[in-house]
Amino acid sequence: MNDFTPIPWLVVIGRLLLAIALGSAIGLEREFGEKAAGLRTNMLVALGAALFVLVPVQSGLAAADATALARSLQGIITGVGFVGAGSILRADRVHGLTSATAVWISAGLGIAAGLGLWQLGLIGAGFALAILRYLKYLEQQL
Repeated sequence: MNDFTPIPWLVVIGRLLLAIALGSAIGLEREFGEKAAGLRTNMLVALGAALFVLVPVQSGLAAADATALARSLQGIITGVGFVGAGSILRADRVHGLTSATAVWISAGLGIAAGLGLWQLGLIGAGFALAILRYLKYLEQQL
């Protein structure tokens, strides 16, 4: 795993680009389905999550305080939950739950990218895309 000491800036750029790419994969799928939370939203959520993970790492706080990274993760998860809740509650009914969940997944992919867990990010994106695309088709057939 990672010792959470600051990493070279080229690695940081690579992790941020990976987060954007993973978020864009989810966002494109949502965009093609003409959903409200599309490409830019998912890209920004993944990028933001990666940034919030990298800040304690790059500042040295994660190495100095064992709980700093865990607190960052808790903040990301809670914050994205509020974004998702705001996107699904409309006129006293729930609508867009899958889009809100896709945004939440994008945050998870950004966290994986920010931590340098690129394999986990790719696997997670693949599973998410399969669920969003192929299970929708299966639901329609049933």
